[in-house]
Amino acid sequence: MTAPTAYPHLLAPLDLGFTTLKNRVVMGSMHTGLEDGRKHFPRMAAFYAERARGGVGLMVTGGFAPNIEGWAKPFAGTLATSGAARRHKLVTEAVHAEGGKIALQILHTGRYGYQPLCVAPSRIQSPISPFTPRELSVRGIERQIAAFVRCAKLAREAGYDGVEVMGSEGYFINQFLVTHTNKRDDEWGGSYANRMRLAVEIVRRVREAVGPDFILIYRISLIDLIPDGSSWPEVLELARAVSAAGATILNTGIGWHEARVPTIATSVPRAAFTWVTRKLRDALRSEGINTPVITSNRINMPEVGEEVLARGDADMVSLARPFLADAEFVNKALQGRADEINTCIACNQACLDHTFANKLCSCLVNPRACHETELVIRIAPARKRIAVVGAGPAGLAAATTLAERGHTVSLFDSAEHIGGQFNMAKRVPGKEEFDETLRYFSRRIEVTGVKLHLGQRVSAEQLVAHKFDDVILATGVTPRDPKIPGQDHPQVLSYIDVLLHKKPVGRKVAIVGAGGIGFDMAEYLAHGTDLGYHSPSVDLAAWLREWGVVDPESTRGGVVRGQPEPAAREVLLLQRKPGKHGSTLGKTTGWIHRAALKMKNVELLSGVNYERIGSVDESLRAPTEAPGRIGLFVTYGEGRKDGQVLAVDTIVLCAGQEPLRELQAPLLAAGIKVHLIGGAHEAGELDAKRAINQGTRLAAAL
Repeated sequence: MTAPTAYPHLLAPLDLGFTTLKNRVVMGSMHTGLEDGRKHFPRMAAFYAERARGGVGLMVTGGFAPNIEGWAKPFAGTLATSGAARRHKLVTEAVHAEGGKIALQILHTGRYGYQPLCVAPSRIQSPISPFTPRELSVRGIERQIAAFVRCAKLAREAGYDGVEVMGSEGYFINQFLVTHTNKRDDEWGGSYANRMRLAVEIVRRVREAVGPDFILIYRISLIDLIPDGSSWPEVLELARAVSAAGATILNTGIGWHEARVPTIATSVPRAAFTWVTRKLRDALRSEGINTPVITSNRINMPEVGEEVLARGDADMVSLARPFLADAEFVNKALQGRADEINTCIACNQACLDHTFANKLCSCLVNPRACHETELVIRIAPARKRIAVVGAGPAGLAAATTLAERGHTVSLFDSAEHIGGQFNMAKRVPGKEEFDETLRYFSRRIEVTGVKLHLGQRVSAEQLVAHKFDDVILATGVTPRDPKIPGQDHPQVLSYIDVLLHKKPVGRKVAIVGAGGIGFDMAEYLAHGTDLGYHSPSVDLAAWLREWGVVDPESTRGGVVRGQPEPAAREVLLLQRKPGKHGSTLGKTTGWIHRAALKMKNVELLSGVNYERIGSVDESLRAPTEAPGRIGLFVTYGEGRKDGQVLAVDTIVLCAGQEPLRELQAPLLAAGIKVHLIGGAHEAGELDAKRAINQGTRLAAAL
């Protein structure tokens, strides 16, 4: 098939000599949890088969350890026996039946292993694991190489089309490459030729074992983003060596897991690191080395991948989480339906955060991901007339899933636009991607035939009069009243006033409440988004400066001290409970939010009691140098000690939410079947993951 003109580079085939990939899209490796138990293999087969059916050129599994010393955690997915290989045939046969190709990633975690058997080149504990690794002997290193080779042979035996040797992100092989983690003085340490020997030997021996007609991807770390990381000449030397040793493809790795630079969160600009891949590709081509190179990280729409390939940054693009969000990504691009793609917003909430909590991975915007066998969307056996009240994430998911199943659905919202709280979230710096979810649902409403009624506050009487079979209340939340004396002062605003109604905010602000919304508000105001300042997440040069990412040719590891722009405002972020701010934020993104606020010198105060609010005058005994300001009188701790007045221009209330379900009682009284989802069901932390999951699952069951 000739690729459509919209994406001629993305959808062009790639001839590897012994096999041809049908397009330039790789579904990159991501740990889903399905790898970690044989009981999950039928689900894993369904997961990959659905994405093979969706048209992706090549998929790479989540990582499988070659032995128990390489485990990410106790009893993590391992491929070390023929019996295990036989179980994998369920996966490979399902993929091949759909016309797809799949490679198994061999992942040895080294000192990153969250288990007591972990090993490393030197006895140096990782900052992200409580276990100190055992230093390998020379004989022990040979055993690890043999384990890689055995794993690759078993992958071929299991029917995989290839393997990816994980040599980046700070894992085992990467740990040998840098002096930061390799203090050896034998033939596996010291000079770079010795330090890279492990990687080269693994690739050479794997190639010898699997033969010439098997895809062998080497995942190479191009920019470590840690002090004392690899130099650029070392990266090039390794790339040349593993290509010569038999690698079919070089895949880009960006940053060690312990690096303090975000690489895949939503605040990272799209395609933020493809320039590094371009450096590698250009250097290799100039030497006559034509090994295809894959680029990765924050490539989440076809036009992004097309642009990256068109300008010569890479030969292929790797997308991992975008295939959680939409298994049909490639087919939709191929069929001119890119506006129907459910875009990955890089929130990490249901994928990486689940992985670190030992839960099965899924996706905030697509709860079917990794649950394909139990969350099945079927045509309804009996058609119903159903009303959904509230067009936020929960209501949108419910309405469109119901309509897809054949029900007649009316969706009501008092606002002029769909989206609910997402209309505020998308204005926060680093959350601009949330607008893509609203674009997706807007198009899905059209495709599924949902009857949309905006700008009208539907009453219980109207719903009863229409004789709906079921009514789903997705009416969301209302801000919780913190009941601070004096909070009706005109210089006190709610987060809705600021984010939705764009009311003006002064230059010194106190934010009451440090949950997710409080953090969002702090970033919004400190960055000066409402004042017209650009968000770094849409300005690559500004983002690189802010986080200190530089050309690895100039600095080892490609990282220096960041140079963030000065804060647009003086911001104080207050919380009632003692302890660290942001304890409820996601494990993989909370540190990013805290670091972003630190860059803007946001002052964090905890254990705060909000006593009263008033004008800055003698009654509050506030500083006399603050005319026109408002005073927030606070005390600290259970003893309500150390009272002080915080003199600010504006106070913004972000003190939580309560469910909005005023329609429930009258509808139940009228005998209507009522269902609560999203914030109307539970308001805690405005959890969009829970809201979309509830909406989808309810709609699949009705």
